[in-house]
Amino acid sequence: MTQILIVEDESRISTFIEKGLQSNGYTTSVADHPDDAAAIALDGNVDLMILDLGLPGKDGLLLLEELRGQGFTAPVIILTARDDIEDKVTGFEVGADDYMTKPFRFEELLVRVRARLRTSLAPANAASPSNDELVLQQGSITLDLRTRRIKVNGDLLELSAREFTLVETFMRHPDQVLSREQLLDRVWGYDYAPGSNIVDVYVGYLRKKLGSEVIETVRGIGYRMRTP
Repeated sequence: MTQILIVEDESRISTFIEKGLQSNGYTTSVADHPDDAAAIALDGNVDLMILDLGLPGKDGLLLLEELRGQGFTAPVIILTARDDIEDKVTGFEVGADDYMTKPFRFEELLVRVRARLRTSLAPANAASPSNDELVLQQGSITLDLRTRRIKVNGDLLELSAREFTLVETFMRHPDQVLSREQLLDRVWGYDYAPGSNIVDVYVGYLRKKLGSEVIETVRGIGYRMRTP
């Protein structure tokens, strides 16, 4: 099981990232202090680290430099509010593999996580991923995660990036009722207010494109994608 270490001292953000990663099949650890992060990272079971820079007691850049010096080789994605070019350059110089700035969207972070893991975990002579890993199928709906295309009854449809991520979320949880709050977390991000009606709006968009019967409203709870 792929293990991801989230180093973030703001619990709202770390919880949001952790829930999103776990819903996509990853195992997670969370550290809100540099000393705890170092202990977990050097234990040898971390496949990827998501690192905030504004940590208590020690700057994240210094932590990363120290970890690299002690033999930590897993890919590191810096996720921070700092957007100065100097910080970005320093981040890559001390060993970061990627750099994202806050505020952020979870689907972009997930794409970067997958890309880094694909590079770091695959052996040089590994076979290509199977279709089961790249394509989701539910009834007449086919979702190709590699090309970001969707087909219904063999016909190619146009979806926005947000619509695509919403469909992917539903298809990864067939027949499971997902609350509006869960969908907000997984598709839109922590910066959306829980009372927002954006989920209902986008479900309406999908019903027009996929068919009104595909996504079912579960009164008082949320939505479910029905398996034919």
